Amino acid sequence: MAKYVYFFGDGEAEGRGDLKNLLGGKGANLAEMTSIGLPVPAGFTVTTKVCTEFYKNDRNYPAGLEEEVNQHLAKVETLMDKKFGDTKNPLLVSVRSGARASMPGMMDTVLNLGLNDETVQGVIAQSGDERFAYDSYRRFIQMYANVVLDMDGDILEHILVKMKEDRGVEEDTALTAADLKEMVGLFKNKVKEELGHDFPMDPKEQLWGAIGAVFGSWMNFRAITYRRLNNIPAEWGTAVNVQSMVFGNMGDDCATGVAFTRDPSTGEDYFYGEYLINAQGEDVVAGTRTPQPINKAKHQPGDLPAMEDVLPDCYQQLDKIRDILEKHYKDMQDIEFTIEKHKLYMLQTRNGKRTAKAAVKIAVDMVAEGLISKNDAIMRVAPEQLDQLLHPSLDPDAHKTVVAKGLPASPGAACGQVVFSANEAEEAAKIGLKVILVRVETSPEDIHGMHAAQGILTARGGMTSHAAVVARGMGKSCVAGCSDIKVDYANQQFTARNGQVFKQGDVITLDGSTGEVMQGQVPTVQPELTGEFGQLMEWVDGIRRLRVRTNADTPHDAQVARDFGAEGIGLCRTEHMFFEGDRIAAVREMILSADLEGRKRALAKILPMQKGDFLGLFQVMKGLPVTIRLLDPPLHEFLPHTDKEIEALAAEMKVPAQNLKAKVEALHEFNPMLGHRGCRLAVTYPEIYDMQVQAIMEAACELVKNEGFSIIPEIMIPLVCEVKELAILRANAIRIADEVVARYGVEVTYLIGTMIELPRAALTADVIAHEAEFFSFGTNDLTQTTYGLSRDDAGKFLPFYVEQELFPTDPFVAIDQEGVGQLVKMGCELGRKTRPDIKLGICGEHGGESSSVKFCHRIGLDYVSCSPFRVPIARLAAAQAVLEEL
Repeated sequence: MAKYVYFFGDGEAEGRGDLKNLLGGKGANLAEMTSIGLPVPAGFTVTTKVCTEFYKNDRNYPAGLEEEVNQHLAKVETLMDKKFGDTKNPLLVSVRSGARASMPGMMDTVLNLGLNDETVQGVIAQSGDERFAYDSYRRFIQMYANVVLDMDGDILEHILVKMKEDRGVEEDTALTAADLKEMVGLFKNKVKEELGHDFPMDPKEQLWGAIGAVFGSWMNFRAITYRRLNNIPAEWGTAVNVQSMVFGNMGDDCATGVAFTRDPSTGEDYFYGEYLINAQGEDVVAGTRTPQPINKAKHQPGDLPAMEDVLPDCYQQLDKIRDILEKHYKDMQDIEFTIEKHKLYMLQTRNGKRTAKAAVKIAVDMVAEGLISKNDAIMRVAPEQLDQLLHPSLDPDAHKTVVAKGLPASPGAACGQVVFSANEAEEAAKIGLKVILVRVETSPEDIHGMHAAQGILTARGGMTSHAAVVARGMGKSCVAGCSDIKVDYANQQFTARNGQVFKQGDVITLDGSTGEVMQGQVPTVQPELTGEFGQLMEWVDGIRRLRVRTNADTPHDAQVARDFGAEGIGLCRTEHMFFEGDRIAAVREMILSADLEGRKRALAKILPMQKGDFLGLFQVMKGLPVTIRLLDPPLHEFLPHTDKEIEALAAEMKVPAQNLKAKVEALHEFNPMLGHRGCRLAVTYPEIYDMQVQAIMEAACELVKNEGFSIIPEIMIPLVCEVKELAILRANAIRIADEVVARYGVEVTYLIGTMIELPRAALTADVIAHEAEFFSFGTNDLTQTTYGLSRDDAGKFLPFYVEQELFPTDPFVAIDQEGVGQLVKMGCELGRKTRPDIKLGICGEHGGESSSVKFCHRIGLDYVSCSPFRVPIARLAAAQAVLEEL
């Protein structure tokens, strides 16, 4: 028979840390902590297999599961010397989710399960503390009603808030036993009023309700959103962990907390965490009370007392466990703990979510400490995370008006318009607005809005609150626990400490590294990449085989890319140069000319401008390859389209507006992406490419002759689908290039190749290779033409395809390895068959996406090319591709 349930407790565990696929991350680590002798409350894990069966069989459990759960529950009862549902000596349990990939806050948890009107009396008898018993009972009803009975959590929360107002107290802990007992009655009555049935009193019914709810939460909106954002497959499923309760809310010798073995924002090696006296775990992450620091390392005047002072023995034990866990897992850990009557219990450990800055520092530091190897360090940093490091931060010298200060929960600068709900943030992002999501506190239901926002500001919550943890994982700037602001949802505004009111749509800036909230937009500065980042990238470059170039059209972009480690330009789009102010007139003159001589006169005006463009690029990329794509877009893109614009241009060019309008209409195409563009333009108007080749070669020859440069220009002819097109245009290019070289009297080697961006080109690459010295795969257009999708229009339905899992990811973001990727692979193999030394690369946006880069490594490309800010991402991904093959 299949085994669906695994026990852990009293130093023994049926599971292990390497069984995450089966037990989920939480279950596997509970088993592992138990096995290495850490104090873990006994319990059992219901495996991810059950989740898979649950959904496969219309939310029905596999045969034999109930009996297996009962057997393991009995083992826990024996070990804890308590009995589930017993009125005198009741065992209470927690029921928690645990997927194989960490998904903090995304799925459901129920604490204190097993309480009812009778067992609560047993808890009172056991503990001698009526207040604690009724506090646990009201918490259980709140959680169970929300998680299992699907009742809006605010309904019971309003009863709690009203009672505190009536009693004139601010904290839950100030309510008496009598208050809490009354509240339990109010809660039960409200559940019946809202749902039409009594709150369940049978502990077994409660248990199976909670197990079903956890499995059900795998498919809730926030979990689905989180999985989509983090590429977690739905078929993985979640496990369920049922664990005997330990209580942090029994009095002032009890506590609960969350900690990281290193600072998850900076990577600094100090014990970073928060705790609450007389509380349960949800209080810390929910932000309903302001947590206290666990240690004095960064204690500031006015801070609440640290655990190191309040519970010193427990703190020392926890600090030792911190060391044990880091040495055992060889990674920074995110831990949860509870202290019951001065006794410490470990409830969870997992590899901690961290910012890019922290990921890099921790990886490099752990190599220096001898915990991990350089190869391990390279694999520890997710390539996409580096994006956080590569973008601007606030200019320290800029004027700023600070209106509030909270906790620096997730570093980085963010600026945008204020919005007050996750839905508003998502809708604003869809139309291109940059927004800051402002909440009293975030909850897992806000995940989609947090993803859409530039940054997050909360009035409540600590450094380990939901907002802080999720923002750090996303790389979003976050200021949490900002008590300087008062959020007013009803009036869509917040008021700062100085009385200034910020309404929806007002612009603010966040500094997640300092916790400052500023009025308006604050200028930024470019990042400096030194220290640990430089060390990591040095290791990366020593391992990778795949070269990394950049897509750059200006000397500025080229310099940025070189600073980020680019090894050449893989795509210079010359059409971008045509749009600049002083030359667009000459371009339009060329397009509107009635004959060849008129076009040549206009092109002669453009030639020195183009030559200047290429001089700038070659100077920045001294000694490195530069691939220049000749003009690609259709000519109508350079002309005005509205009547007003046409009339203005006609007046400027001194031609009748009617003539100009007729020319615009004549150039109009129903499907310009598949129209008169790329090499097709040059077949019709060869003089355009002749001018560009002349400009390229004159720039190269001038630098070779005058400054001793070593330059190998790579001239790329786009949109070839038939070898004869390339043969004609290649012959023209060679003629022009050789004329220029002879005129300057220097030796310049140049390459002529093509962009493979049509399926037919990939399928006939062996023939095309006779005329091409290099292929650059234009995977943007190759994706469009393979799928029959327009990138400009597919945004209307592609998100739905990804959401419905028709496509695993957006094929314009990550290369479709089964379809488009096979065309690229085929093109490589056929090209090398004809020309073994052919140079192969890709220059679509896929060149900066990690899974696509790794695919390019596997099929043997020589290089990838991407936007400047993604160069380090591609370098890291290329190194990881090598290590993944070991």
